[in-house]
Amino acid sequence: MKYILVGTLDSGWTGHHKERVKACKAKAGEFGITFDAVYYTHGVYDFVDVIEASDAYVVLAFSMWYSKIGYGHINAMPAFGEEVLDRIDKIS
Repeated sequence: MKYILVGTLDSGWTGHHKERVKACKAKAGEFGITFDAVYYTHGVYDFVDVIEASDAYVVLAFSMWYSKIGYGHINAMPAFGEEVLDRIDKIS
C-alpha cells in the first residue's frame, strides 16, 4: 500500500543531510518500506515522501523511530489511487 509522509526536520540535522538520508533508507529497508518519491518543500513541512509499505504498523514504527532518533516528526496518511474511488462509486 502507498502512503504519503509529510514531515519536519529538526534544526540539529541541518548540514547532515546525507547521514540522515542514509540512516532513514536503511531503517525503512528493515521495515520493508521503499521510497517511490522524495520531495523537499518550503512551508509548513520540510518534505513529502511517497512510500510503499505492507501496512500501517510498519509506517507507524518508522515514524516513531524517526522522532525517537531526533530527526524531526512525520505525519503519515494512506494514499488511494483512482481505482479505489471507482470501486467505491460502484458500491455506494
